[in-house]
Amino acid sequence: MKKSSRIWTTVLFTAILIGFIDGSYLTYKHFFQPLSSCGVGLFGGCGTVLQSSYSIMFGIPLAVWGMLQYLSVGFFMVLSEVTGARLYKRLLFIQTAIGVVFSLYFTFLQLGVIGALCQFCLISAGISTGIYVLARYVYIEDYHSFLLEKMEVVYKLFFKPFLFLLSAEWVHDQAMFWGEQIGRVAVARQLIARVLSYKHDALKTTVNGVFFANPIGLSAGYDYVAAFPLILPSIGFGFETIGTISHKSFAGNSKPRLGRLPKSQSLLVNKGFRNPGATAIIKKISKTTFSFPVGISIGRTNNAETHSLEKAIVDIVSAFKKFENSTVRSSYYELNISCPNLKGALSFYPPQNLRQVLKAVARLDIQKPLFIKMPIEKSDKEVTAMLKVIASFEFVTGVIFGNLQKDRSDASFDPDEIASAGKGNFSGKPTFRRSNELIRLAYQLHGARFVIIGCGGVFTAEDAYRKIRSGATLIQMITGMIFEGPQRISQINRGLVQYLKQDGYSHISDAVGVDA
Repeated sequence: MKKSSRIWTTVLFTAILIGFIDGSYLTYKHFFQPLSSCGVGLFGGCGTVLQSSYSIMFGIPLAVWGMLQYLSVGFFMVLSEVTGARLYKRLLFIQTAIGVVFSLYFTFLQLGVIGALCQFCLISAGISTGIYVLARYVYIEDYHSFLLEKMEVVYKLFFKPFLFLLSAEWVHDQAMFWGEQIGRVAVARQLIARVLSYKHDALKTTVNGVFFANPIGLSAGYDYVAAFPLILPSIGFGFETIGTISHKSFAGNSKPRLGRLPKSQSLLVNKGFRNPGATAIIKKISKTTFSFPVGISIGRTNNAETHSLEKAIVDIVSAFKKFENSTVRSSYYELNISCPNLKGALSFYPPQNLRQVLKAVARLDIQKPLFIKMPIEKSDKEVTAMLKVIASFEFVTGVIFGNLQKDRSDASFDPDEIASAGKGNFSGKPTFRRSNELIRLAYQLHGARFVIIGCGGVFTAEDAYRKIRSGATLIQMITGMIFEGPQRISQINRGLVQYLKQDGYSHISDAVGVDA
């Protein structure tokens, strides 16, 4: 423990001791000394307060309750220090909050009902308030974790049930609108960051010259209008991918384009690269300075004009050219060759097709890191062939595993939900197992060559850690945030640090690929 921490711990314990002494004195006054002799001057109403009907609660004097309050706070603090258990720190936070609530209430009674002030009661109220603040300062990290847990409970009990009654796409549109508006307000960003942002040296990493404060990013597919780049760092994300963006705009497949499978912890997705097009996105963010790495996911325009390989390649290259010739301050690119919701039968998966696409993009001489968004429904043999082609192009930094789940027989699905699911494919838990398998495969084959981004089914710190141990350097998520709440990103980052400490690692890079 640092010297400053020891000092503040001592101050906290001293405050608790003083509070206990104050409560003991009031107890003595209540039982053994004439009440009128308690207090002087402005605070001479101490006797009036202590003999009022409000000085007894459930047949026990408030002074005794005060003694028990300080005794319990001290007890929980000692147990916290001796055992280090989070439970006792949680109980300490709760008990100190109870003390403040009752202190405020009894101070109100003195001022507004009894009409007299007790100096020792006011001292006790001040001490309770000081202990409340000190406990949260001394155990600041534990308090932040506790605060996030409370936010999670509120989200799951109140907000999520209400939001899940509404149209999924409408809620998504509202999230983008309000996220963008709040992100423009510096004070709002700072206040949110005070609660949700989490930084730790063990989570920092650099990929091809791009610095990531932590490995958790927002995956492409959620922010296709560039609404979130300003607000996401405050929520706790370490990076974001905008898109997928195509050369030309596309309004999306026919509705419904988004649905929920709560029991399967999944979203039904059928947007088909809905986005306003490269030109509109460039115009929107060309002057924006980002405080964390922002990537641009690029894919072919989802229309009849790009159903042939040649036209699709021209379309993709055109989108890349627009961004390369713009002033957008993006940090990396993603090439999305794996969206399963596009029109037409064109596939980039055959090695000869994939090679043609990458040859065309290679001619652009892109200097920023570029990742390929991969499918998860293909066999190991097919994926291995694709990885071999990708590895032959030096300008490709790495791969992302992976995209949506097409296999409706996956064991993660609830049978009733999947039986009634409409058109589209699935995010969330149904992608988790296969994503991890392919991360391990890619790491085993090309761990020294590729930076792997793990995407699919990340709901907890354990989920993220499993992908990292399988070979992922960075992690992307969407569905986990929707099901668990916006505080989940900070919880995952905090959890990752705990897993690293538990396994004896000093940095996140030490854990990459250890299970592969």
